[in-house]
Amino acid sequence: MYSKGKAVLLAPVCAMVLGAGPVLAAACPDWREGSTYQAGDVAAYAAANYTARAAHTAYVGANWNPPSTPTLWQAGGSCGAAPEPTPSPGPSPSPGPSAPFAKHALVGYWHNFANPSGDTYPLSQVSDDWDVIVVAFADDAGNGNLSFTLDPKAGSEAQFIQDVRAKQAKGKKVVLSLGGQNGSVTLNTSAQAQNFVNSLHAIIVKYGFDGIDLDLESGVSQGAPIIGNLISAVKQLKTKVGAGFYLSMAPEHPYVQGGYVAYGSIWGAYLPIIDALRDDLSVIHVQYYNNGGLNTPYSTAALSEGSVDMLVGGSKMLIEGFPLAYGASGSFKGLRPDQVAFGVPSGRSSANSGFVSADTVVKSLDCLMALKNCGVVKPNQAYPTFRGVMSWSINWDRKDGFPFSRPVAASLRGRN
Repeated sequence: MYSKGKAVLLAPVCAMVLGAGPVLAAACPDWREGSTYQAGDVAAYAAANYTARAAHTAYVGANWNPPSTPTLWQAGGSCGAAPEPTPSPGPSPSPGPSAPFAKHALVGYWHNFANPSGDTYPLSQVSDDWDVIVVAFADDAGNGNLSFTLDPKAGSEAQFIQDVRAKQAKGKKVVLSLGGQNGSVTLNTSAQAQNFVNSLHAIIVKYGFDGIDLDLESGVSQGAPIIGNLISAVKQLKTKVGAGFYLSMAPEHPYVQGGYVAYGSIWGAYLPIIDALRDDLSVIHVQYYNNGGLNTPYSTAALSEGSVDMLVGGSKMLIEGFPLAYGASGSFKGLRPDQVAFGVPSGRSSANSGFVSADTVVKSLDCLMALKNCGVVKPNQAYPTFRGVMSWSINWDRKDGFPFSRPVAASLRGRN
């Protein structure tokens, strides 16, 4: 996505430990592949104890043992007679999202800044075709803190708060996005994570946002401390906000499905975040633009940007799961269909590449939800609860005369 230009995400690689180093295991159950761990669980590995930072499943073959995954485990901890973790129950569905919203949703980003699409405008002027309005973006205030400064063209703060409430009264969600193309969040320590939680909670309470959107497009890398700290911080934030907390993610596809080709560095780096927050996740809408074709298990060649096959193939991977590093690093367990949407640009001016016509979007929805109008790639079954479509952006779509939102919203409404 595009933003108004901010500092690059700061995430140097360093592991946080409870003490000076691993401590000897004392009556702790051995760490095991295939087991599911909750935050705070302690397991023994190679004669040392480790405490889980966040809930996750140690998928067989992924090699997510404690010393290798400092984002998921920290050295130290004691058990006494703690029970062993139970094996993962397999593909049974996880609980439903805690923030109900449109069954088939059109999600759009609203600019809180001016860019070539023009000045921003009051939230009250956003078309009701958009079911989820993602406010772009929060700002990095340093040391883990975030801030939000309303563009004067959007009206006064009091008017904006009233506009948020009016949208919510119509059944819409209004959420605050973190990141953007050059967005910045600093989460290298637990203290910074606590600042992240406290500052975001204050913003949510002040403006009445339903939750947050994670749109971090740089700096997230395998093994970086931001991963474990972000997981912990989001869970803490949800606890403070309550059961209605809305959480979405909008990573670029190399950070997600890129793990199919290689699992390291940025490739698949969002997968531990997605996995640890899967029970808290309202929807993920991966960006299928600005990054070229998509490598999948369904074709020897990359699926082309702007095609039905790419949108279907990427969504199929998120729902049905896929191997990591061609199977050498285990696999990613799929999400529920209602947690998955796909992200595309609203027009030719709103992204560098990846333009799709409204007709391509509708055909992709037909394929995913009813096995109709598919290309070469087809899901294993129809997913009528597939959540919908995300687009960058509401502002560009309005500038262009609503060529995206009107037909796509009409298609989604017809499937309710």
